[in-house]
Amino acid sequence: MTKTTSTKKRGSAASAGGPRSWRDTGYPVMEHFYTIQGEGAHTGQAAYFIRLAGCDVGCWWCDVKESWDESIHPRIGTGELVRAAAESGAGFAVITGGEPLLHDLTALCEGLHEAGLRIHLETSGSSPMTGDIDWVTLSPKRFKEPLAGIFPLVDELKVVVLTRKDLQYAEKNAARCPAGARKMLQPEWDTPASIPMIVDYVKANPGWTISLQTHKYLNVP
Repeated sequence: MTKTTSTKKRGSAASAGGPRSWRDTGYPVMEHFYTIQGEGAHTGQAAYFIRLAGCDVGCWWCDVKESWDESIHPRIGTGELVRAAAESGAGFAVITGGEPLLHDLTALCEGLHEAGLRIHLETSGSSPMTGDIDWVTLSPKRFKEPLAGIFPLVDELKVVVLTRKDLQYAEKNAARCPAGARKMLQPEWDTPASIPMIVDYVKANPGWTISLQTHKYLNVP
């Protein structure tokens, strides 16, 4: 996978409606929608979310467990997803899950880039990287370790914290990321006791910052 700094103008291929091979690719989609990015380094920015179904990690505290079973969700073609994302006016699309890397993202990324959108990926890193991604957010889980190949590509490391063991796990993963990667600790929503622990840790280790699930405070998807 090659990182891009895409400056493509929106509308060339997608708006022309001409046939493209990527339009024939279907993905199992739990939901796709225009919203505000609520977490991480791009918090507060408008984004088009594409939540793919299927997960091989299965965190017990996951707030989108309905995304796990790929078989219960419809397959939606790349063209439909690209058109919806482009028509939203968003500057970037977030491909998330479930675990999006269970699927080959090549076609979806080609379509979104042709439509002029940057592409952000949120992944646990449990499957090999596919597609041309502009911003990679790695959210590793102790339930299933990330593959080694993901680490050189990471722009943002975001670790969900419940206990002090998660802080140790965060440091272990940070040591494998590029020097310039953003390092973020995110309290698990239903574990408020982790918040003062994270605050104290960031104060003692200012190379880390705190990510909050601000979309839940804003009551947006």
